[in-house]
Amino acid sequence: MQVSSLAIYPVKSMAGIALSTMSIASLGPAWDRRWMVVDDSGQFLTQRQLAKMCLISATVDAGQLTLSCEGQTAITVEHTPVRQRSVVVWADTVEAEDCGDKVADWLSMVLQCSCRLVFMPEHTQRWVDTDFAKQQETVSFADGFPFLLMSAASLESFNQHLDQPVSSYRFRPNIVVSGCEAFAEDGWQRIRIGEIEFSVVKPCSRCVIPSIDPATGLKQVEVSKALASHRRRDGAVYFGQNLLHRGHGEIGVGDSVEAL
Repeated sequence: MQVSSLAIYPVKSMAGIALSTMSIASLGPAWDRRWMVVDDSGQFLTQRQLAKMCLISATVDAGQLTLSCEGQTAITVEHTPVRQRSVVVWADTVEAEDCGDKVADWLSMVLQCSCRLVFMPEHTQRWVDTDFAKQQETVSFADGFPFLLMSAASLESFNQHLDQPVSSYRFRPNIVVSGCEAFAEDGWQRIRIGEIEFSVVKPCSRCVIPSIDPATGLKQVEVSKALASHRRRDGAVYFGQNLLHRGHGEIGVGDSVEAL
């Protein structure tokens, strides 16, 4: 088995960036979900409420975030905090840095609602759910875990239930693995990629986001129906696995993957 693709998503729920190598530190993939869009009260916003978020691209260069969207002038966000504020992501309230009025006005115009951009600084500690964490692991603004993994064979198997196949991008994984059987990842407990070990801690329950076409922002109900028909158990739909990492360093496309 080997890594067939890697990706990060600098702003939670916006478009991702394909990588050939991925740097891994305490929060997980470098720059993954370090920024987040919030409403005026500090509550997080995602494609669940604003499907158009998938149409905004985000790139990071030396800590500077640039956002772009078709028909709009791109905007670069200086990596300098404006003010601290408390924000809410799921059940967690954490301290973040507001990125200022300029980008807030840009996002509010593009998304057609009043919103702001915040950044998670290094000193902020958001803990992984203690039902699954073993060593007080922390996580960025990702839903709950530093990594999401799926296999290429699982996607190929799922696509057999659709008239038009979808890409792995719909499921927003950080790591895609090739060379295993479909849904083999559901049975893994620990894996090693290159020199870094990962614990496979929890299947990923899926919401409406995989049904949103990242090219148009429109929902395709048939994707949700296929997931519900073929990947539902215990009242939820699962696809992919959440991981915790047991080391820092780099992994790359082509690296060997070993189930331990």
